[in-house]
Amino acid sequence: MQPLSDVLAQVLQRCVALPPTDVDPRLARRAVLAADVVAARDLPGFASSAMDGFAVRAADVAGATADLPVVLEVVDTVMAGRASTEVIGPRQAIRIMTGAPIPTGADAIVPVEVTRHSDGQRGTDETVAILAPSGPGQHLRGAADDIAAGTTVVDAGTTVTVPLVGVLVALGQPTVSIVPRPRVGVISTGDELVAAPRGLDVGQVRDSNRPMLLSAVNEAGAIAVDLGWVRDDVDAVAAALRAGATRCDLILTSGGVSMGEADVVKMVLERMTDPRWFQVAIRPAKPFALASVDGVPLLGLPGNPVSALVSFELLARPAIGHMAGHRDLGRPTITVRAGDGLTRRPDGKTHYVRVTVARDATGDLVATPVAAQGSHQLVATARAHGLAVIPDGDGISAGGPVDVAVLDAVAALAGGRP
Repeated sequence: MQPLSDVLAQVLQRCVALPPTDVDPRLARRAVLAADVVAARDLPGFASSAMDGFAVRAADVAGATADLPVVLEVVDTVMAGRASTEVIGPRQAIRIMTGAPIPTGADAIVPVEVTRHSDGQRGTDETVAILAPSGPGQHLRGAADDIAAGTTVVDAGTTVTVPLVGVLVALGQPTVSIVPRPRVGVISTGDELVAAPRGLDVGQVRDSNRPMLLSAVNEAGAIAVDLGWVRDDVDAVAAALRAGATRCDLILTSGGVSMGEADVVKMVLERMTDPRWFQVAIRPAKPFALASVDGVPLLGLPGNPVSALVSFELLARPAIGHMAGHRDLGRPTITVRAGDGLTRRPDGKTHYVRVTVARDATGDLVATPVAAQGSHQLVATARAHGLAVIPDGDGISAGGPVDVAVLDAVAALAGGRP
């Protein structure tokens, strides 16, 4: 058996980061920036009002009160999207809307809520009564208040988030350099597989791994490519894999990677690529294959559904992240208390136990194994919030600390509540 870290190192060596490409920033969400983004201009590019109200000279309204208001002449109205040509002089004001440029001569904004018309009525453009002072710079948004031209907005290696898309567009970036999201193909083989909703004959099973893995690929931030189902025929499987290699940056298969198994996929890979067959020192998901098809890397996952999913999490997800330029390749890990004893016997493997996470009476997060841990028992796995990492040895006693790779972050961090 080989340590997981050694196998993962070989996977990442084969699954290299994709070459950068330039895209419209509106299409960059979830991608990783391949280069620093430097602001070409100030953001915002001009001083503006943070309130609906009146642009004034602070000195003119310094003594304003509700009992002794300061009355100013209103010489203009400026809306967002245009600038006033008027210059504010002594005891003058300009009605201004949020986001509009600050008129020349003004150094403060008086919110509309502390004003009235000089005869007690609001809403005239002729005079306004100021009921409270506004100091220099009050309710103003300065030019470059968000970021100044020449400043690095975000570093290479950063994942583009929804707010960052807005920043890039606001800066006028026509394109940004990103590591493209890999196109990951998932293929099913085997005469025993049946696609829903067809009925099953004896010995047949639903082709559930392919839709499950396609969903996992999407969740990992890649572009999932359904390469379909292929019958157990060497030529058909070889043709399907080669066709997939023309469309994808990475190919995933499930099943046919156990030692000594005479599987069609295994025979094809032995003939057409440079496969490496592993017995990874983990449970479940011990068998694993690493190969390439016409230069495109292929990861062969185990066939049992739980094993396929765990193998995806520990090996395929990091590979996808590495190809996409991410720095953090695995699931986030939290340390919680073991509710029940997570005992085991030494066998040279690290065990990944499916657990739920809930808060106990003291508010601590506690991990409890799901009822069924078999590599074929997917229903129980679907209820799990994470994978508890149990090193080789006798396990973890009740109450002891245990690391959990989080599969459902919302539920796990909320203590089991969706």
